Amino acid sequence: MNPVVELNLKDPAVYQQWRDFLTARGILNFASSEVEQIDLTLGLYDEDQDLVATASVAQNIIKYVGVCSKNSVPGARFNKIISSLTSHLFQNNIFHLLVFTKPKYVVSFEHVGFKVLARTEEAVLLETGTPDIQDYLAQLPQVPVNPASKVAGIVMNANPFTWGHRYLIEQALKTHDYVYVFVVNTDASLFSTAERQELVQAGVADLGHVIVVNGGDYLVSYATFPAYFLPSSTDAITYQTTLDARIFRDLIAPACKITTRFLGSEPLSKTTGIYNQVLQKELPPQVAVEIIPRKLTAQEQYITATQVRQKIAADDLNDLATLVPETTATFIKQHCTQLQARIQKGMRINGN
Repeated sequence: MNPVVELNLKDPAVYQQWRDFLTARGILNFASSEVEQIDLTLGLYDEDQDLVATASVAQNIIKYVGVCSKNSVPGARFNKIISSLTSHLFQNNIFHLLVFTKPKYVVSFEHVGFKVLARTEEAVLLETGTPDIQDYLAQLPQVPVNPASKVAGIVMNANPFTWGHRYLIEQALKTHDYVYVFVVNTDASLFSTAERQELVQAGVADLGHVIVVNGGDYLVSYATFPAYFLPSSTDAITYQTTLDARIFRDLIAPACKITTRFLGSEPLSKTTGIYNQVLQKELPPQVAVEIIPRKLTAQEQYITATQVRQKIAADDLNDLATLVPETTATFIKQHCTQLQARIQKGMRINGN
């Protein structure tokens, strides 16, 4: 069998061959937002120099996998392309891999060591390597053992942490003894994961019984999850968040004894609105869902992190106190030049 080679997708001829090959196998989404995430693409050619297998990776997420098994031992090309990709990642110290794929490919991935995390009729999320889901669950802090304690969970990007985020946590604390706050782990936001987690911790330091943790690879932002084979953005959001909800319901909530997930109402974002609908459908009865109306300013305006980012971009920091706690405002003022430089380099400030 021929060697696996790296494909240069910036070469128009190579890109077109790659795209035509995948299109013939039902992968149709080649939006720049998907393709530009790719860090590496490998290809396998036959003796006639026809592409017969390919796989790509974005960070630690495998995507754009396509294999032609014609005139080949069943599974041989799939095994070779995936094994080559995982070997390359291991050499670069990436030891935990995820793949979001169609159900018909699950057995193939299981044969090369992947395990199913969650599945729907349309899509399956699998992982391999370490640290895996069990490692993640084992390192989560645990609330004191008390059968009578009520534990809630909130997932937030907090880009950055606002009065709205704090209000949601405060509402959860009114009816629950402990609240886990999972901070989405992605550096596709203006504020880095470490910065966002720091701001959440600082913003709730006076509340008590709030456990702030990193969401790891298991509460993934919708921008990072690959959805390349789904026909529309609405379908992509629905399928991705269904898998996300099932991981939370079946794995994370039981490990943390979480019985209620709190959500903020979403009158502004289509993506988060669909996410909320999916969570209401998927989480009960194992995990109850409570939706809290979004907090308003004194001027009856919704408080959003988007507003804060827009103010940073406009260098308008005068009334930050109406939108964010003092801890967030202080951080922004101290790091405004750095944040504005990120925006000038192309970091998006709209959306979630």
